[in-house]
Amino acid sequence: MHLGKVIPILRSFDEAKALEFYVDFLGFKVDWQHRFEANYPLYLQVSLGECVLHVSEHHGDASPGAAVRIQTQGLDAYQQQLQARDYRFAKPGVEKTPWGSREMSIKDPFGNRLVFVEEGEA
Repeated sequence: MHLGKVIPILRSFDEAKALEFYVDFLGFKVDWQHRFEANYPLYLQVSLGECVLHVSEHHGDASPGAAVRIQTQGLDAYQQQLQARDYRFAKPGVEKTPWGSREMSIKDPFGNRLVFVEEGEA
C-alpha cells in the first residue's frame, strides 16, 4: 500500500477575502479555480512550495474552524515577509512549543487555522 499527499479542503464564504488572505497576504498562487456556472460557489486550489490547499465556497465540502499543520523551513524569514505585508487582520508571531517545534498560527477570515511548523532539533 502507498498513501499519497493529503490536500485539505478549507471552507470559504467570500472569494475576495479568500484571495486577499491566501494570495496577497500568505503569498500562495492560484493554481486553478472552478465554478459550475456564473454566480455559483467558487472552488480553487492554491499552493506555495509543496503546500497545496483547496478552498471551497460549496456548502458541505468542509466546516469552518479547521486546523491544518504545515511543515515549514525558514519560518522566521516567512514570518518577517508576512509582517512586512502589513495585513490588517493578522500580525503573526513565532512561538517555541514545549514539544520542541517552533510554530506560527494564523486564522483565515473564515476561522480556519493554519499552523506553520518548523521542527526543532531532536
